[in-house]
Amino acid sequence: MTTKGMLSLEQLQVQVQEETIETIIVAFTDHYGRLVGKRFDADFFLESIAKDGTHGCDYLLTTDMEMEPIPGYDFANWELGYGDFHLVPDLNTLRVASWLEKTALILCQLENDKTLQPIAEAPRSMLFQQVDKAKAMGFYTAAASELEYYLFENSYRGAFEQHYHDLQPAGWYLEDYHIMQGSRTEKFTAAARRHLKHSGVPVENSKGEWGLGQHELNVRYAEITEMADRHVVYKQCLKELADQMGLSVTFMAKYHEDRAGSSCHVHISLWKDGKNAFAGDKAFGPVQGSDIFRWFLGGWMAHVPDVMPFYAPTVNAYKRYVDGSWAPTRLAWSYDNRTAGFRVVGKGASLRIECRIPGADCNPYLAFAAALASGLAGIENKIERSQRPGSSTLYTGGSH
Repeated sequence: MTTKGMLSLEQLQVQVQEETIETIIVAFTDHYGRLVGKRFDADFFLESIAKDGTHGCDYLLTTDMEMEPIPGYDFANWELGYGDFHLVPDLNTLRVASWLEKTALILCQLENDKTLQPIAEAPRSMLFQQVDKAKAMGFYTAAASELEYYLFENSYRGAFEQHYHDLQPAGWYLEDYHIMQGSRTEKFTAAARRHLKHSGVPVENSKGEWGLGQHELNVRYAEITEMADRHVVYKQCLKELADQMGLSVTFMAKYHEDRAGSSCHVHISLWKDGKNAFAGDKAFGPVQGSDIFRWFLGGWMAHVPDVMPFYAPTVNAYKRYVDGSWAPTRLAWSYDNRTAGFRVVGKGASLRIECRIPGADCNPYLAFAAALASGLAGIENKIERSQRPGSSTLYTGGSH
């Protein structure tokens, strides 16, 4: 089934000829998950970029959040002169950017400009490497990410001029699941749902969250790389849509110490021969599953300390982990328990593992790559759910 808003090159050619598309954004994510790249005239994109790609400065994978190059990288530095890498458009990601006028968007793979080999340090490359490993083991990976964010009545410029202090949330009481309060922000949220739907990001639902002005908008699960692509388009759409409306949103993991943090709950399941490989008849507490489920969960849990920078990439991200705040503070798993870092949900064909550790500020390519690498290592090494290789029990509590 064709996803609404996705474009083939032939469909783009028609829209460019009809002048319904005039601009193409050619982009990739930096390590913070932000889209960076260039805007091209649509005719020039079709004549040149679609086939030959373009170039970008390699310093984009070595900057801080303020775009200042950080010294000490072997990949790109002042001594090497900050050269180019090659941006190769992935035609499978070509889509309408519905929230922008007459604009389409395409995501890129990064290649070494001289050897034409993939840039291993690029976030999307890291995920592709783990997906290839899963495929070699016979698995198809399905995933979803649940993103939370805060909506403010301040514009981005206004928030900047206030030094990000005393911002006005778009809500004045805890609205979790509350329809009336959600209706008050429906002008923004309905537009977000509509534009995502028409930009190749199928939407499931939206709801108010537990914090003042906090919301969650969920999109449909997909193959893991497609889900990561949807995630970055989602964030870009919501930020730019808020900007157009004189509002602002933040995906900070913990924007205020007295407010609930914003998470990115990650759901993963493995499939083999068209069937959920996690499903089975072995009892693990209340869960009926397979050894693949058992070992994937064990590996995912065991390697959390090794990959925490992919789940919590900033100092701010760690401020989210507070007892009694809906954010996990211990490595535990349980069935349908929102206080555990790993929440197992569904059964049979819908059985999946939800990791509640990542914050909303994570880069989805890196978070998914870390999760998949951990779980696959669990299968390879038959890691139990309470064991870390070469060390003692990693967590307390939970069902096991």
